[in-house]
Formats: sequence, C-alpha cells, structure tokens
Amino acid sequence: MTNKILTLKSEFMDLHSKWKTLSLYERFEQTVVSVLTLVIAIIITLAAWQLLLHTLRLVETHAVNPADSQAFQGIFGIVLTVLIALEFKHTLLVVRHHRRAIVQVRAVVLIALLALVRRFIILDLYQTTPTVVAALAGAALALGIVFWLVTNCAPPWRKMCCRSDHRDTWRAKLGSTA
Repeated sequence: MTNKILTLKSEFMDLHSKWKTLSLYERFEQTVVSVLTLVIAIIITLAAWQLLLHTLRLVETHAVNPADSQAFQGIFGIVLTVLIALEFKHTLLVVRHHRRAIVQVRAVVLIALLALVRRFIILDLYQTTPTVVAALAGAALALGIVFWLVTNCAPPWRKMCCRSDHRDTWRAKLGSTA
C-alpha cells in the first residue's frame, strides 16, 4: 500500500503514464474500472447524503426512540449500504492500482457477507417466514466458511514450500529466490 494522497489530477496523470504500456484489453479493463469507480463514488455520496438527511429528520421530529426498532433498522440499513459501496469501491481501486486479477474472491465474498448482514438488520421478523430466515442463515454460514477457507487456507504447494525440509526443492521448482 502507498501512503501518498491521491488526487484526481494525480490519478489521471498516473493512468496517462501507464496507458502507453497497457495492452488493448488492459486499457479496456482500466476504462471499465474507472467508470465503475466513478459510479460507485456517486452512489456513496448519494447514500451518505440520504443517511444524513434521514438522521436529521429523525432527530428533528424527535422520532429517535430507543424502543422503535424500525427507525434504527432504517438507519443501520443505510449505514451498511454505504459500507458495502465503500468496500466495492476499495476493491475496484485495488484492481486499478495494483493491476491484479479482476476482482479477488475474498473481496466478493466479503461484499456478499456485508449484503447479508444488511438484509438481516432490515429484516422484519414478524413478516418473514422461517424458511426465508433459515435460507439467509444458511447462505451466511456458507459464505462465512468460504471466506474462512479463502483467507486461511494456503494452496498445497505453498504449505509444502513453508516446511523447511521441502523449502529448497519448491523454491527451485518455482524459480523463486525468496
């Protein structure tokens, strides 16, 4: 990661300097990522604005009642919408700046988990059937397992590479000096 502050001008200058070295497909990919980043930034701005307005309206009308779960569900639903959009934008920026494969599985699973959490928060348990709750819980469990597997489990060749007795053999096979 870099610590420099990215401005719009530096973003365009950076993209312009890299543009000449990119293949046609990489140019297409960077264009799509840039457009999606702009669209997500607009969505984040609008969602944050809606959150601010909704919260101000609740405070203004003295509707903030700790016993009223509907008001809090609405606020937290909007907060999680903003967080989901921010995570999606962050994923696009990682793709854009580090030129990694399109979108990593870990980021997609994390965004899906956030969306499920949002759904659970705004869910009206009195109106929802138990089968829907069970299906959402099953999806959350499955996504949690996938997220754990993606985050914590290394491929078999990497595990062997980390064992001291196999390290030199695998380094030679992989052509790595690290």
